[in-house]
Amino acid sequence: MSAPLAAVGPPPNPVTGITLKILSVLVFIAMSTVIKVLAPHVPPGETVFFRSLFAIPVILAWLLWRRELSVGLKVRQPMGHVWRGVAGTSAMGLGFAGLAFLPLPEVTALGYAAPLLTVIFAAMFLGEEVRAFRLSAVTLGLIGVLIVLWPRLGSFESGNPTATLGAMLVIMGATFAALAQVFIRKMVATERTSAIVFWFSVTSTGLSLISLPFGWVVPTPYEATLLISCGILGGIGQILLTSSYRFADASIVAPFEYVSMLFALGIGYWMFAEVPTVWMLGGAGLIIAAGVMIIWRERRLGLERQRARKAVTPQG
Repeated sequence: MSAPLAAVGPPPNPVTGITLKILSVLVFIAMSTVIKVLAPHVPPGETVFFRSLFAIPVILAWLLWRRELSVGLKVRQPMGHVWRGVAGTSAMGLGFAGLAFLPLPEVTALGYAAPLLTVIFAAMFLGEEVRAFRLSAVTLGLIGVLIVLWPRLGSFESGNPTATLGAMLVIMGATFAALAQVFIRKMVATERTSAIVFWFSVTSTGLSLISLPFGWVVPTPYEATLLISCGILGGIGQILLTSSYRFADASIVAPFEYVSMLFALGIGYWMFAEVPTVWMLGGAGLIIAAGVMIIWRERRLGLERQRARKAVTPQG
């Protein structure tokens, strides 16, 4: 396996990293809001197409501005990008479909299951060791997922099958998102982040066309504007997210992902009159607590590995 690519970037600045992360979260929630507005009228596969296609110019402009266009798109493991594209596109489409049936905060909360499932899949497919602490955190988080899901599991019998369908779509989307993260963990050893981001947009644009026979619609000018804005917002959000990790360690930046719940609660109430239930809030709290525990543990393990490397490195 090739050696990891050296990361050359600006000096650490945690405040800048956190600010960029929060901005990325806000942009992605804004994108989800637009998708939820479109969901009753535009099929999810068509939304994925626009979301992916119109992110490409934004990403290319960013690479050009950073003077990384010539090297940022080089690929060493093409099939890795293909499999990451399949998993990521599936996650995107299922998540977009779920927005048509569930409140925005609930979709956001269930989406937090992806990092928990990533821990499980990394152990299964990458051979990563999962000790008692992380296993306990994953268990706590999955209990939170079940709490959020519980009212929806009875919705089918109570005459509201769409809510059950929506919950299942979002959970399936989180599962594919976790698989995509596993592929990325393998790819970062040989591929640049810019290449992973760019070629995912290209791959998902192509894969979304598979849904063309299943009922695409001709968007109205208003809908077309919203669809294009999804792509632009997605590209900007990805750039902000990637940039945030250039200024601060993942263990510092990652917990601010959960600020998205505050944005989702506010936007859901203001735009869609969605009032969160006690089940949703309680379950989301457990999921967020589990996610923070895993991030904290990853930081501790990273520090331990650094100390171990220093201990075996000859001095002088």
